[in-house]
Amino acid sequence: MFGFAATPTMVTPENALPGRATPMSGLATSHLVLDAPLDGPWPDGAQILYVGMGCFWGAERIFWQLPGVISTAVGYAGGYTPNPTYEETCTGRTGHTEAVRVVYDPTQTSPEQLLKAFWENHDPTTTNRQGNDVGTQYRSAIYWTTPEQQRAAEATRDAFQGVLNARGLPQISTELAPFAEAGPFYLAEDYHQQYLRKNPGGYCNHGPNGCTLPAV
Repeated sequence: MFGFAATPTMVTPENALPGRATPMSGLATSHLVLDAPLDGPWPDGAQILYVGMGCFWGAERIFWQLPGVISTAVGYAGGYTPNPTYEETCTGRTGHTEAVRVVYDPTQTSPEQLLKAFWENHDPTTTNRQGNDVGTQYRSAIYWTTPEQQRAAEATRDAFQGVLNARGLPQISTELAPFAEAGPFYLAEDYHQQYLRKNPGGYCNHGPNGCTLPAV
């Protein structure tokens, strides 16, 4: 699954769609699987990590199944257009990637454990695409909110690149950035939240990529 060539390029802020000043109406408020608030408040001490792995439907399911995860939500991050819609994001003219917000209990799991699932379940070497899903909205990304997450993102990237190098596979193209620069995160429309719980046979292109992240 590794080795596609680079495809579309990122829109500039000047050419991004204008969006809107207010959030979309009718957004979901609770998680269908974890029985938790979708947009907070969350327990004291909870931490948040944002990841992009291509289509957010399958990516979200990976994380809601992990021990220590309190809540997940899908949305749009890393772009320019305020309060974008799904249709706008899919044009590639908002600059966002389809992202998953992972809220977790740091006493029950760690950034390294979450990122193990991230690296092992998509192709981090294909710039602006996952499989047949092509566009900047499908780019691989990690946006951290704590110094510990930053260290984990960088260390796990380097460790996973070592695995790829040993197999003669390409360089990782995953975008790494602080959420303070890549945010805000805009919740996606209700029908996208926990999509694969609502549609068990729905589209999903995520799963083991055949490479294992070593301990870091």
